[in-house]
Amino acid sequence: MSVYVGNLSYEVTEDSLNAVFAEYGSVKRVQLPTDRETGRVRGFGFVEMGTDAEETAAIEALDGAEWMGRDLKVNKAKPKEDRGSFGGGRRSNGGRNRY
Repeated sequence: MSVYVGNLSYEVTEDSLNAVFAEYGSVKRVQLPTDRETGRVRGFGFVEMGTDAEETAAIEALDGAEWMGRDLKVNKAKPKEDRGSFGGGRRSNGGRNRY
């Protein structure tokens, strides 16, 4: 299981996020999704810790804590939803493209 970290500064790096979570245990992986078009960090990330106890300690300590000028939102990550084969949210308009 991994930890969701929301309301991150757009200046955050994987190394800086790793350093914060390392205070609560071993960090296995840090992911910072980026915007496809701009390449900019999207303001949230995921951290995998070594054990459930380490994850719990990090969540309890960091949820609501201020870091880089923002109040963090930290909780257990929810499983990724299956969006089906259509994805993207575009609706069919009878074969006419108006984009």
